[in-house]
Formats: sequence, structure tokens, C-alpha cells
Amino acid sequence: MGGQVDRSRGNAVLRACGCAAAGLFLIAGCTADGSPKDGAASRTPAASGTPSGPSGAGAGTAAAPSGGSGSELVPELDESKQPKTVAEARDLLGRIIVAEQAIGPDVVRSTPFESDPGHWPVLDEGCVWQTASLPPDVLATSTRSFHIPAKDGRGRVRINATVTVHHNREESGWETARAMEEVLRCPGQKLREGEELKNLWGGAFYQGEQMNGWTEDAFTETGEYVSARDGGPHLYTWSQAQFGPVTVAISAKGATGITREAMNAFVVQGTSRMMVQAKQELGKAAG
Repeated sequence: MGGQVDRSRGNAVLRACGCAAAGLFLIAGCTADGSPKDGAASRTPAASGTPSGPSGAGAGTAAAPSGGSGSELVPELDESKQPKTVAEARDLLGRIIVAEQAIGPDVVRSTPFESDPGHWPVLDEGCVWQTASLPPDVLATSTRSFHIPAKDGRGRVRINATVTVHHNREESGWETARAMEEVLRCPGQKLREGEELKNLWGGAFYQGEQMNGWTEDAFTETGEYVSARDGGPHLYTWSQAQFGPVTVAISAKGATGITREAMNAFVVQGTSRMMVQAKQELGKAAG
């Protein structure tokens, strides 16, 4: 992913598309804190408090309440809860990453379902994604793959959920900085043979900037997805959020018959659920 980048320079370059990026959260039916409004929340089963999925992470956790200031929506980090070992990080990751029910009622697991926990994606100098061993600043990471099956003239929508656990907030912040550098350096990216992203642009906001009152740092990337298997160009969206040492992200690759509003709803629903669960695991208790 390259070396450290000038974060202030990246924010200045991306500021021009800032309002549009922040607008993704509102277009998808969300409040300013990133939690779904009633319309978006109705796409998933009602919160029951019952964990789901093999790791106990699922759709049972309700989204963050709307309203209030950013300090209320982003609790103070309890540094004593930060994982110190790989085993602790993987355990935390399992309690944050979502199952398919958290994204939508029609979402199912893909095969393969979970990524290799010992590997990490790296965008090389030729803008081609490669797989490498985990870097020193990552304790644990996992990506789960889902899809919405093709039906009634609508193509297959592919959705990934990723959680990464670092040692501390500084390291997770650099992950977001590298994401900004990557979209600036490579507006066209090759995912694998016969699968590409094109015309990418992105925006990043610290807590309190634009509409970001729900995460310490937010990053959104949009563009087009082209595949020999799925055709295209189709819509593509990536949304990433940070709390303490943790980053959470949802990516969605569109298909024929899928609107931008529907795509954004899937992305925001999954990202906000994981962010709420990260805050519950690592935030200081109120009072």
C-alpha cells in the first residue's frame, strides 16, 4: 500500500468532492450519524438482540440513535479494551463483523465466505491488487463475501464486509490515509484477471467535518465495476469508518437493475452496524 502519505495534502485534494461523498450517507436513507432512517432500516429484520453468524456477530445490534452531537455518537475510547495480541484481535473482530442478515433480507453468503486471516490486499505500483502477508501494524483482518442473487431481470450484487484491527488509533488512521492515497494514485484498479474498477474518486472526513458525526474518520469511494463475468460498467461503492484501533468497511459491486440508492443503502446499513458494534466493544461506558 505504499509508504506514509501526507494526510493533509490528501484531504485538500479530495475536499472538492467532499459534499458529494458525505451525501452518500443521506442518499442511502441515513441520519447525520450514519444510522439508517426508518426507510433504510426496514430493509433488514427488526433488531432482536440475538447474535447470528458463526462468530456471534450479526444483525441483532440496533443502529446508533439519531440526533445529538458527535461526542455523544462517538464515545471516548477505552484504551484498556484495545487488543494486545493476535488472539485478542481476532476475538474482537469476530464480535464486530456482520453476518448477512445485517445487510439485507435478500443477502446470502458467497463461496468462499471468509478471507484468509493471515493475508492482506496490497495495491501495487501498477494499480493491480495483490495478496501479501499482514503488515506489522495489523493484528487481524477479515473479509466476508456476500451477494444478492440475480432475479427477475436484476443482476447479482456482490457485497464484501471487512474489519481490520490495529494496535492503536494512529495505525488505523494511517490505513484511511493510505486508502485516500490509493484512489488518487490509481483511479483505475485491477482486482483480478477480468475484473476492474474504473473512474474512482473518493472523499474523507474527520469527525465533525461535513456530515460526519458518527465516526472518528470516514472515507467513501465510488466508481464503476467492470467484469468479464458480470458485464458492466456497473456502480461501485466503498465506505470505511474508524473507531480507535478498528476500521470497518463495506464494498458493493452493482448489477443491471440496481439503483444507486439501493446500493448506498446496503453499504450504509452494513457499515453503521459494524461501527455501532465497535463502539460497544471499545468505548467507555456512559456515566
